[in-house]
Amino acid sequence: MVLYFLTFREARRILQARGDVRINTDLQKSNRTVRVKVEGGRAVFPDGTSLELELLRKIAKDEKTVYFLKDGELFKAAIAREHFYKLVPTIPPTIEINGIRMHRTKDVNPLQDTRAKVNTVRPKEGESVLDTCMGLGYTAIESAKRGAYVITVEKDKNVIELAKINPWSRELFTSQKIQVVHGDSFDVVKRFKEESFDVVIHDPPRFSLAGELYSLEFYEELFRIMKPGGRLFHYVGNPGKKYRRKDLQRGVMERLRKAGFVEIRRVEEALGVVAKKPKK
Repeated sequence: MVLYFLTFREARRILQARGDVRINTDLQKSNRTVRVKVEGGRAVFPDGTSLELELLRKIAKDEKTVYFLKDGELFKAAIAREHFYKLVPTIPPTIEINGIRMHRTKDVNPLQDTRAKVNTVRPKEGESVLDTCMGLGYTAIESAKRGAYVITVEKDKNVIELAKINPWSRELFTSQKIQVVHGDSFDVVKRFKEESFDVVIHDPPRFSLAGELYSLEFYEELFRIMKPGGRLFHYVGNPGKKYRRKDLQRGVMERLRKAGFVEIRRVEEALGVVAKKPKK
């Protein structure tokens, strides 16, 4: 199945072209390009699929949406069900749920954001990693590239569906080093044996949406399944701190300490907290 991904960038290039133009159609995951012919008021792709220039003009004006051509039809990379989900045309894409982006995109791109988090715990060759909240899977993919075996958990089937079409998420479903689990991390962690993971990367939704993933009960489960000396990164961010003097990080650190973690410290560049399970 051939998918041609289009954003405002590619649409503008096609519209500015006179005759043929080469464009990238996998959201810049690779350097590969395809030749698009502009003729008779349409853009014609290599397999004969064509798109009216009028539709391209609409795409060119929309800087917040990813589109794709499939079997001759144009679709938005979006899902409208109990919530509204969409890919956002950052490079690489992030996912937006009800208008809330799942990666930092101000002064940093989603790949840089991911690497900042993974670098706090530095998974190594042969280690086992639990990624509690998969999203588009960039954390799992980055950890696997460093040689670790990753189990990544995602609660929302709509997020998994968008990950399956996102070119930047492809390794989630092709890598032998990644296992995707559909489920709620709060429940899934209870099924793991004690001392199963060298590293846990915990990047939950905001506290107001998933408070249980910030609870002492959950932290105690993470402590149980981590190996002695294991490393934890917990993304927290600073919601509300600037305006209401709330310090969510402080509460997280206190509960991690109660759960048994040591060497707990803030990592400002990743907007989170790192901790370790004591060695025996």
